[in-house]
Parts: sequence; C-alpha cells; structure tokens
Amino acid sequence: MSADTEGPLDRARIAKARVLVVGDVMLDRYWFGDAHRISPEAPVPVVRIDRQEDRLGGAANVAKNAVALGARVGLLSVVGSDEPGRRIEDLLSDAGIRQHLHCDPQLTTTIKLRVIGRQQQLIRVDFEALPSREVLLDKFEQFTSLLSEYDVVLMSDYGKGGLTHINRMIGAARAANLPVLVDPKGDDYARYAGASMLTPNRRELREVIGRWHDEDDLTVRVDALRQSLRLESLLLTRSEAGMTLFTAQGRIDVPAQAREVFDVTGAGDTVIGTLGVMLGAGAGLKEAVLTANRAAGIVVGKLGTSVVTQDELFGPATATRELARGKKT
Repeated sequence: MSADTEGPLDRARIAKARVLVVGDVMLDRYWFGDAHRISPEAPVPVVRIDRQEDRLGGAANVAKNAVALGARVGLLSVVGSDEPGRRIEDLLSDAGIRQHLHCDPQLTTTIKLRVIGRQQQLIRVDFEALPSREVLLDKFEQFTSLLSEYDVVLMSDYGKGGLTHINRMIGAARAANLPVLVDPKGDDYARYAGASMLTPNRRELREVIGRWHDEDDLTVRVDALRQSLRLESLLLTRSEAGMTLFTAQGRIDVPAQAREVFDVTGAGDTVIGTLGVMLGAGAGLKEAVLTANRAAGIVVGKLGTSVVTQDELFGPATATRELARGKKT
C-alpha cells in the first residue's frame, strides 16, 4: 500500500472495488421510548417503549459502511440458528451485501440491546456465546476459496471467537497479494502478524505498548511494534485528536474534523470500512486515511450504529458530475 495519493476517485472506480469483510457479527437492537418517572422498585427510570429498531453490528456494520459508499461487499461470519441470526441475514440482504454466513445451531447470535430514552442511552444488555471450533475451521476453508473474488480483506475482531484462525487467514490473504486491514481487540497483537494495517484506538493500543510519555515516545513504541509484527502501517484513531498514520516512511498526523460528537458507537467500523473501499478502488494510503477521517467525523454526529453514505462523504452525484465538467454549482 503506497502512502502517496493517486488522485481523486470517481464513483465508477469505487463501484468496482470488491471488499471482503470477515469477523464477529452481532445484532444491534434499539428500544426507544420515553422515561417520565423513576421506578418505585429501584432508583432507575421507567421507560415506556414505543419503537424498536434493528441495525447490523460488528463486522456486519463494517460491511454496511463499505456498501453504503458504493463498493461491492461480501461478509464471512457465523450466526446462530435463531431469530437474531435470521434478522441479520434479512438486514444484509436489504443492504445488498453478499452473504457468506455459517449457521451454527449451537450458537446464540450476539445481541447488543440498547434502551434509549429521550435520545439518551439508559442501559445496554448483551447476549452472546462463542461459536464452536468446527464451524470456525469450515469458515477458514471457505475464506481461502473466496480470496480470488475480492481486492481487499477487512477483519473486524470483537473478541467473540469468530476470528480464531485469524493468523492463518492473514497469511492466506497476503499470499494471494491482497491487503489485509485489521480492527484489533485485546492485548495479543502477535495473532495479527503480517497484516497490512492495524487500526486500534488509543485505549486498545495502550493495552499493547503501555502508556507513552509524549509523541516521540509513541512513535518509537509504535515503530517497534510495527516492525516486530511485519506491518506495513498502523493507523491510530485518537477521537477528538484525529488520527495518526505510522509507516516506515514516518508518521502523518490528521486533525479531527470539526463536528459535534453525538455518539462514537461504531466509529471504528466506519474508519476501517472506508479505508477498505478506498484502497480497493485504487486510492493511495494517505488519501484513504484522509477520507476515513472525514467519514469518522460524519458518523459520530449520528445516534447509535450508523453508516456514512457516498453523498455525505463525496457530495451529491449531480454536483460531482457538474464539477467534473468544470461547471460552477
């Protein structure tokens, strides 16, 4: 992956990008209502639910972000043989995402249930279980057979067990000359060795390299990690401080977009999804990072697990066409 830009991309090039997303999927379920009183049983609000909404979560949200930008996207993961699993399949179909799903009758599909009162999250309840190793082994075999159909691989690790064979997957994808971007989890980054890029946030990176004293110390620690894991690059997402890209050529600091932060849920999914689309469409690494930074600035202004559309990121198609013709809009 080159750190140089290759010029602005048009929608036709983006539409040809083929992105394979692999990882832990979940159903993000929202219950909306009003909270007018406190329960007599405990000092908690009583919420009268009047609306329910289901959204794709985890790796499925990465895939939805990528397809919302106009790319052709496939998703490889495991779901349970239950109502939430079937709901995920329906949402993927509605979004136009190609499904490579394994259904495990012994698995309970992960649900993150959020109760929202007056646009404020009051509580989150998680339902989850790990998939069986037999299903995961079958997924690896299918993964290798799919590589020839895609331009870039995105791995979204939420620590739910869906990426048990991630190191073998990275090796297979790199052997096929595909860039591999990983959104990591936990403190064992050795399992991501050989990936093209990792995209940790500050908290996640501290779990691995410890607390840094200043920016120079951060650079030294990240470079040592990058070299030990044979990474081409590492993109540190820094919330209000923007992003920092580390490569063998040095570091690039990208300031955050000036927007009001409403909800950071799923912002990391938007970042890696946008990066994958841009790289799959032939953009240089710097251009991809700058675009992902803009996308993150947009998505944090939305409630809950959300996506950024092509028009939001690049402007309306009509305006783009007029500008391409050299006309003033």
